[in-house]
Amino acid sequence: MLSDTNEFEEVWFPAGRVDLAGLLAVPSHARGIVILVYGRGSSRFSTRNQYIAGTLVRAGLATFLLDLLTFEEQRLDEVTAELRFDIDLLAERLLATTKWLGALPLTRQLGIGYFGASTSAAAALVAASQRPSDIQAIVSRGGRPDLAGSALTRVQAPTLLIVGEKDQFVLQLNEWALKALRPEKRLEIVPGAAPLLEQPDALERVSELAGDWFGKHLSRHAATRAA
Repeated sequence: MLSDTNEFEEVWFPAGRVDLAGLLAVPSHARGIVILVYGRGSSRFSTRNQYIAGTLVRAGLATFLLDLLTFEEQRLDEVTAELRFDIDLLAERLLATTKWLGALPLTRQLGIGYFGASTSAAAALVAASQRPSDIQAIVSRGGRPDLAGSALTRVQAPTLLIVGEKDQFVLQLNEWALKALRPEKRLEIVPGAAPLLEQPDALERVSELAGDWFGKHLSRHAATRAA
């Protein structure tokens, strides 16, 4: 039985033809829930991912560290690197997760935010474009929002793009995506940060920016529901 707690619990659930795994934490009086997805062989066990998720939990937000690929698919992707670029597949599984959390008694009343890193940021944007009324905020960390293509113009959730100053290629792609996005949007460049923003000071800044963004927009959603 899942409980209201700051501790992460591992959960498995069906998503189409596969079962996916994630780590869920729901603090008391959570202001919303953030689903975190990632790329390039990362997983729910990554210390970097858990650091960001833990920061969000301490800020009063429920978090769900979600593996969009099964263990077998992750092993295949490490060799072929093709599944991480299957944006439609990743978005489909993120939508299935969103539906599952929306039916879970512990989380069904919470506003939803997406946090995507690398290619999974594109999946978050595509998924949000298909459920515009259900997603209240999006944060991309060192992401590839350009891979969302035409879906960018259909995203309605306020979107924050975070890129390291030294990641010039991805920065250019994010600047292009920013122009295509229509809702409230912002591009934040972390000074001196390398690609993927994995350095401790960069991760701290990412966590701070994400916490502020989700806190603002999910709290606004919670206040609207209460009214």
